[in-house]
Amino acid sequence: MTGSHKDKSITRRRAIAVTGGTVAAGGLAVAGYQSAFADETTTTDADATASASSSSGTCVLMSSVTEGPYYLDGALVRKDITEGKSGVPLTLRITVQDTTDSCNPVAGAAVEIWHCDAWGYYSGYTTANPGGSAPAESEDGSTANDLTYLRGYQVANANGVVKFETIVPGWYTPRTCHIHVKVHTGGEKEDGTYEGGTVNYTGQLFFDDDIAETIFALEPYSQHSGSYTTLDNDMVYDGGGASSGLLTLEPVHKKDPSKGYKGFITLGIDPDAESTGAGSGGGGTPPSDAPTGTPPSDAPSDSASPSASASS
Repeated sequence: MTGSHKDKSITRRRAIAVTGGTVAAGGLAVAGYQSAFADETTTTDADATASASSSSGTCVLMSSVTEGPYYLDGALVRKDITEGKSGVPLTLRITVQDTTDSCNPVAGAAVEIWHCDAWGYYSGYTTANPGGSAPAESEDGSTANDLTYLRGYQVANANGVVKFETIVPGWYTPRTCHIHVKVHTGGEKEDGTYEGGTVNYTGQLFFDDDIAETIFALEPYSQHSGSYTTLDNDMVYDGGGASSGLLTLEPVHKKDPSKGYKGFITLGIDPDAESTGAGSGGGGTPPSDAPTGTPPSDAPSDSASPSASASS
């Protein structure tokens, strides 16, 4: 990938509103990693993870940031959110911990994510120009429902862990590569989605610049030409590392990034607090005719969603 994709001329702007103090992750990150990548989880494992976190003396309450303009209600509860969208596969594991209770896992928390596709388009907002020069959204050959792709919920297990199968997002002006996330508690699964409860955290997850640069040189990302924003120049990321949403990423194959990545992060929340996001509208402007409300009742289910494919 050439340096032409990077844009360091954009003035750094910060849209951060801190809902609690942030400290070095330390032992919390280690415990979160062990929990997040465990294939099988038990109550005993959850207790061990919580103990390891609390003994470190650190517990991070994540900073809340803007929801952004591309949110839609009614995302589906499902593990695979790709709906056939092509891109570099990403297995994303998120651990939710209670910062008010010795960093215990928040079992039953509903984690919701949404992000753009490889060319910078969001489902439900496909007429929004991602900036630079990108093919039309329909040219990727996808048969995905345009209100549902790359959006979904998962409900945390006993270790407070959820797992998503998705793709690495592309970019759009003026933002860096990112994934939006909300953590809900107190609601319940209903009609294929998650209803009720309280939003305890609204944030964004970020990708290391070097990894993003490597991925954006691959197909189909490389078909989107122009300048993307690095972490240092992003309007939302505040440079705080994992406590500000920076993902830890591991390649599936060290010599072939097209094979995909595993990403993890631990989100510390206050389950008794409401946090719907700091500020409003940041992160781009959707078209005036963008849809609102819930996806249609005939939206594809998890079992019907094909896996993403990666171009080499």
